Amino acid sequence: MPGQRLPMRQVREVLRLKHVSGHSGRQIAAMVGVSRYTVAEYLRRAAVIGVTWPVPPELDDAALERKLFTPPFASAEPLRPQPDWPRIHAELRRPGVTLLLVWEEYRAGQPEGYGYSRFCDLYAAWRIRLSPTMRQTHPAGERLFVDYAGQTVPVIDGATGEARQAQIFVAALGASNFIYAEARWTQSLPDWIGCHVNAFASMGGVARQIVCDNLKAGVTAACRYEPGISRTYQDMASHYGTAILPARVRRPRDKAKVEVAVQVVQRWVLARLRNRRFFSLAELNAAIRELIADLNGRPMRHLGVSRRALFEALERPALLPLPAEPYVYAEWRRCRAGLDYHVEVHGHFYSVPYRLIRETIEARITDQTIELFHGGVRVAAHQRNPRQHRHTTIPEHMPSAHRRHADWTPTRLLREAAAVGPAGGADPHRQTASGAGLPRLPRHPAPGARVWPRAAGGGLRARHGHRRPLIRIGAVDPAQWPGPGLPPRTRAGRAAGPARQHPRQRLLPLRRTQC
Repeated sequence: MPGQRLPMRQVREVLRLKHVSGHSGRQIAAMVGVSRYTVAEYLRRAAVIGVTWPVPPELDDAALERKLFTPPFASAEPLRPQPDWPRIHAELRRPGVTLLLVWEEYRAGQPEGYGYSRFCDLYAAWRIRLSPTMRQTHPAGERLFVDYAGQTVPVIDGATGEARQAQIFVAALGASNFIYAEARWTQSLPDWIGCHVNAFASMGGVARQIVCDNLKAGVTAACRYEPGISRTYQDMASHYGTAILPARVRRPRDKAKVEVAVQVVQRWVLARLRNRRFFSLAELNAAIRELIADLNGRPMRHLGVSRRALFEALERPALLPLPAEPYVYAEWRRCRAGLDYHVEVHGHFYSVPYRLIRETIEARITDQTIELFHGGVRVAAHQRNPRQHRHTTIPEHMPSAHRRHADWTPTRLLREAAAVGPAGGADPHRQTASGAGLPRLPRHPAPGARVWPRAAGGGLRARHGHRRPLIRIGAVDPAQWPGPGLPPRTRAGRAAGPARQHPRQRLLPLRRTQC
């Protein structure tokens, strides 16, 4: 293996010590710190090209190196046909295409081309220049990177002995590399939001931006310019005064901090727990918190200071303060108000103002309350009711006619009837089928049944083929009739009076009913 070349600065120093100071090769080797054979080789090469001291000004370090060390076989490489590297790189993205297959196609078209090993080396050298990595600067308190780890931890159910895999949530701050980790059962939206809330509480503050992966629970539509954020995730960010910045699809370098943090957690936390058995999620989280505290207190190799010390010195003063109350998890759901100005949420019906009939309503659902929004404005708020197929109605949401009708309850009807007189009160022992407490005449009472109060006697008789009952005139007390007396009657059950007329008198003549 050839030795490493000396920098041109040391080569110039060798020439100066030889031609100006007149030192020997051994003395120059001791002064520069190299072998005397290396000094002799550099002096020989300089004498061949005719370079002494001072070195001509037009020879910079690159030109001097080219004169001293002519690259071997410099003209052999360009003679061979060069492959079309962009086309080959695009072909390798297609499924089933390998580098060997592409090389065989290249040699079929260019028999004098490169061999397979050289072809692979040239492609690797070309690809490494394709996507350079940009070094990012993270100000203190600016970004919090979050993601789930790929590894899981089994948690055993003590009753059944079944092992359930727990997901590991990892968060890392940009400036101090401070790490937070927590175990959850799933990667669903409630667990995702709960991990964020606990991470903020553990850090004692909130970062101005949250950089996350395109998790389905948090990001509804992955896009580089206008990503779709879950309504609940956005609501949580607004509560804490932060912003959500999803990483680009298949661009892990956008969240390199948390990718490294996940690797550190897997090696320094999960690997240490591999031989332990856990029977509850709380027990697993207690073990994780203990190891994370030890990890954050361990000095980092390159900086010589721990993550905890950097967090206390840099991150904590720059974080946004926590709100007075932590975020309460709430789901959002779209629904439409029906004709009865109610919306259905989890099997229960809640009222909205009647003017919003057939309008789209957004419901914010928490454990205790149901908030209804229309056009971004809250139009109703109800206490959550777990009863199914029931209604919760606020009187102010009803039209005025519906409110007046709803005021006539059975209790009010009985009160109004009692105010008329003792005969207007209802028999409390006679109830209707609905239990309203109002007496109702039977449809076909038995003959001789008492119908009116203080009736002399008699009953009802039903006409065959007719559903209206007829009351005998003799069975009615004239003193109870509201008027000077009974009107004259011409037919049983019908009073005498003017003849019935058709509403369109011009078409039908006036007829008088004959007795």
